[in-house]
Amino acid sequence: MASKNTNNIITKQLLTGNEVALKGALVAGANFFAGYPITPTTEILSGWAKVAAKDKKLKFLQMEDETASGFAVIGALLAGKKAWTATAGMGHVLMQDPLALAESYRLPFVMYVGQRGGPSTGTVIYSQQELTLARYGGNGEGLRIVYAPANVSELYHYMQKAFDTAWKYRFPVIVLGDGYLSKTQTAVDLSEEVDVVKASPYFLNGQIKNMRNCFSTEDQLVDHLGFMFKEFAEASKEIVESESYRTADSEIVIFAWGSVGYAAKVAVVNLRNKNIKVGLFRPITMRPFDTKAAIKAVKKAKYIVIAESSAGHFGRIVRETLAQATDATYIRLYKPAEGITTEDIEEKILEVANV
Repeated sequence: MASKNTNNIITKQLLTGNEVALKGALVAGANFFAGYPITPTTEILSGWAKVAAKDKKLKFLQMEDETASGFAVIGALLAGKKAWTATAGMGHVLMQDPLALAESYRLPFVMYVGQRGGPSTGTVIYSQQELTLARYGGNGEGLRIVYAPANVSELYHYMQKAFDTAWKYRFPVIVLGDGYLSKTQTAVDLSEEVDVVKASPYFLNGQIKNMRNCFSTEDQLVDHLGFMFKEFAEASKEIVESESYRTADSEIVIFAWGSVGYAAKVAVVNLRNKNIKVGLFRPITMRPFDTKAAIKAVKKAKYIVIAESSAGHFGRIVRETLAQATDATYIRLYKPAEGITTEDIEEKILEVANV
């Protein structure tokens, strides 16, 4: 399936999420990939290898594991390459070591993660159990941006935007997908292209002589962290994104993200047709989190329904964010490592509304 625009360029294609992630990275100017195969994102690695075999401007390394892959990405970044990687599950765990270093160095490290149920030999298709890891993994303060697309079309947009954000603000960026998103095949419009920020070497431009990640005293580390916190806070004002759908008059507000957020939006449409005052708040940046918009979304809420495919990774964020902002009753729809359908959400809302 494909459609063409007036310039005879194919703009709509039938693609999987993994294929879209790869195409988004290429459009954004990515030219180096290092990784290690892991379900459900292996097709990104193999797809890049095929493209790089034809285009010698693109570089590819399959490393011995995800930790080595992450450090290979860092090496390429320091040389001015638009480098990235893709992983999932335990690979995501192993990637936290290089990610923590990339945070300290302020490197534009880009990674796509297709979440899967743990442990490493567990469910290989789907979960939302890697949210905490994506936001705060590693021995640092989680100074990274985490985008959470809700469908394959959004994945194409935010895969491109990840590179723009990473190189503009010089913080690592994770695009946090899942197994369903990676494997879903659907028609995607490829005509959209976001800004492409030019990459440049760190050590070959005559500006940076040394990049420090080792501190001898607590005072030195505190000073460094203070500077980093300030920079991250300023960048967050421009980076933060969310969707508030029909929340202005909502007595019931669903909080959901990623693939579950997509199912929740459909549920809101269906339930509104039954005259139930329900809305959706969906964070798009999981870090930074759009606190102001979340608080505004529950202004008239009597109930807050938290829907997630984990046992509280997201719920803890929601309750902390809204702790002093609402007296609404919290309702949990938690299904760890299971998909949550539109029907699941509608059933829960009807139960809450006593319909």
